[in-house]
Amino acid sequence: MMRQLTALDAQFLHAESPTTTAHVAGVAIVDPARAPSGAITARTLAALLRRRIHLAPALRMRLAEVPFGLDLPYWTEDPGFDPAEHVYETTLPAPELLTDVVARIHERRLDRDRPLWEMHLIHGLSGGRVAIYTKVHHCAIDGVSGAEALAAVLDLAPEGREPAPAEPAEPVTAPGPLTMLAGAAMRSVTHPVRALDSLRRTAADLDAVPVAATLPGARWVARAARLLGGEPDVPALPPLDVPRTPLTGPVSGQRRFAYGSLPLAELRRVGRAFGMSVNDVVMALCASALRTWLRERDALPERPLIAAVPVGARRRGSGEPGNRISAMAVPIATDVADPLRRLLATKSAMAAAKRRFASSPATWLSDLSTILPPPVTALATAPVFRLAGMAFPPINLIVSNVPGPRFPLYLCGGRVEAYYPMSVVTDLSGGLSVTCFSYDGSLCFGLLACPRHVDDVWRLFGHLRAALTELTALAGPPPVPGERAKVRVPA
Repeated sequence: MMRQLTALDAQFLHAESPTTTAHVAGVAIVDPARAPSGAITARTLAALLRRRIHLAPALRMRLAEVPFGLDLPYWTEDPGFDPAEHVYETTLPAPELLTDVVARIHERRLDRDRPLWEMHLIHGLSGGRVAIYTKVHHCAIDGVSGAEALAAVLDLAPEGREPAPAEPAEPVTAPGPLTMLAGAAMRSVTHPVRALDSLRRTAADLDAVPVAATLPGARWVARAARLLGGEPDVPALPPLDVPRTPLTGPVSGQRRFAYGSLPLAELRRVGRAFGMSVNDVVMALCASALRTWLRERDALPERPLIAAVPVGARRRGSGEPGNRISAMAVPIATDVADPLRRLLATKSAMAAAKRRFASSPATWLSDLSTILPPPVTALATAPVFRLAGMAFPPINLIVSNVPGPRFPLYLCGGRVEAYYPMSVVTDLSGGLSVTCFSYDGSLCFGLLACPRHVDDVWRLFGHLRAALTELTALAGPPPVPGERAKVRVPA
């Protein structure tokens, strides 16, 4: 069975440069007290992975490049694959913090000659706990498949489980060089047709595409393209003008990381009080925190910041490598001084974006990736990203929220206390990404930043915590057990 990367998958490969990595990651904090030996080692981790790796097939595959880069790479199973070769073990060197070590590992690109992931077991945390940092290239997984890969090595109880043996399946293999070149030649001939189709769909979504949406006539062009394509009209979006802030612009190769958890019950209480989802409340928290952070630097713009919000389109349990994602560009009300009106403005913007996405799921992220031929895209992506980051930044930051389990999980018998996700920062998306993962009653935040743009990322997490305190005060006291929560209606 052959499986080729999509143009969007390959875009994550092409975006990498000396200053940009394109892997997603997470840090699990684990208490090994209930593990069989009272400890977790690289050997026990490797043994667990050997028993479970068939549950995460994307982790067994490596890239097979097409000669001369004439076409998109293929996936192929690594015949000599051994999970132990991807597991590393270290102890925190005093006086370094866990975040310093994790940020330094996150700065390093993955080796493309083998399956694109690593796992680092880090000892030296307080109370005998350990941290397990795992990174996987974004060309191989998205948020949903990443959570499924994580679940493959986790258990519902310290005793663990023995998964069902792998069912026989046709191996994923890459074609030979001549077959690759023949396929590349055929696709190069048909590429103009596919590119025109992608341009047509992009034109219909022009008012939802960052930067393009701000061009004169973008809304008229999008509406005309939908009418010509026989598509119904769709709800309008708010303006997507991106203000210049310290967050925008090309990034350096260094990273800073901060993490922390907020009580999920408090976010849900705010959501119930104002008729919002948890994700809407997260966006409001980010708006408040960033407003405070920008005011401290005398850099608060008059227009709202524009955040990219990834949206998953994958069927759960598919197990296939690659990405099934789109994105919504959403204004967050950093320009509104009053906390309640800021919350409601963010709610309104999110509702408009979701109405639009529900009536016309955006495909522009994938379509833009397919317009140019693969050889041109491979050479042009990184320079174009850097130039656009300097001249026309399309967004101010990325905010992503991945739902997780509401109950505790165990790894090698140790209880997972928290899981802090990490995403990417790029020249195009700016120097900050905020990623959330709900787990066992908490919302775990991972803040990744380039120090050229955000040199005090821990302070930014403090502002998120303060923003939640502010919003829970607006929501009023918790409802009495047995009574229904009342939705706040502002005057």
